[in-house]
Amino acid sequence: MRRISKLTRVAVGVASLALAATACGGTSSDKGDSGAKEDLGLAIAYDIGGKGDQSFNDAAYAGLTKAKDEYGYKTADVEPTEGETDADKEQRLASLARQGYDPVIGVGFAYGPAMKAVAAKYPDTTFGIVDSVVEGDNVASLVFAEEQASYLAGVAAAKATKTKTVGFVGGVDIPLIHKFQAGFEQGVKDTDAKVKVIPQYLTQTAEEGGFSSPDKGKAAAEGQIEKNADVVYQAAGLSGQGVIEAAAKAKVWAIGVDSDQYRQEALAAYKDYILTSALKDVGGAVYALAKSVHDDKPLTGTQVFDLKVNGVGLSESNPKMAEVAGLTDAVAKAKEGIIDGSIKVRTEQ
Repeated sequence: MRRISKLTRVAVGVASLALAATACGGTSSDKGDSGAKEDLGLAIAYDIGGKGDQSFNDAAYAGLTKAKDEYGYKTADVEPTEGETDADKEQRLASLARQGYDPVIGVGFAYGPAMKAVAAKYPDTTFGIVDSVVEGDNVASLVFAEEQASYLAGVAAAKATKTKTVGFVGGVDIPLIHKFQAGFEQGVKDTDAKVKVIPQYLTQTAEEGGFSSPDKGKAAAEGQIEKNADVVYQAAGLSGQGVIEAAAKAKVWAIGVDSDQYRQEALAAYKDYILTSALKDVGGAVYALAKSVHDDKPLTGTQVFDLKVNGVGLSESNPKMAEVAGLTDAVAKAKEGIIDGSIKVRTEQ
């Protein structure tokens, strides 16, 4: 039977650490099959958008950097290629395992089929996958309660809006992003039923660039702002940078995702308009798996990162949050309700 557990408290904010750092770990190249297998440390294979997305992938890199600094071992981080297949992903993961990296983590649900195939071939290596559940005795599935963080973002949006209209931009129309939308809309409506939510998805498939096209995100946000939205929440990976840019230029609020985007150097020009971010501690999850392997107690099964263990949350970096009447108290009350179970957050509309 698949083991389901909730981790003890992980470090809040790990996902925001080292995001501005340069390539400390470096991207490894495949050494091939020749030579003895080295005893190496953590390796991550990035999702669409790669390093520099100021969001999901950079959060994973923060976890890698923390593990590398703490344990002093070698690490590798490998970029995806445009239009790649499951076979390409399988080859990438297998190469890292052959070289001796342990654990090997696929960042994103797209690694699911490849992870299942490769983990079975390398039973002595611990694998991890972010945002998907893959069965395997040596696989840790690192999943998050994105809907909970999104609910808090919805509460903040409902308190901040003056036009009673807010927007949601999802990168790709898939179940994972539906969780963000569902939580956000519920948080908005529970806070103020009069607030209208305008949802929009950029693409139907990831291959169409929904997570990697800032121009698409910018155009979507501009359209929502034209419809009177004065707060726009995005769950769109690299495309979200375009949403934030559009909001800043229109002088309305943007809400970031995954990492604390207010603190990111690449978005510094827009930070005054990033009200908050729905945090998803991918970095903490990556680090937790690396630590478990280092301690010879590798995690396996489904590891759930939710509000109770600070696996998700809402950033408070922008001091302007405190200037919005009732926002801080409303978010604190909602967080308490989610944790004690009095608020049940939906994962679908």
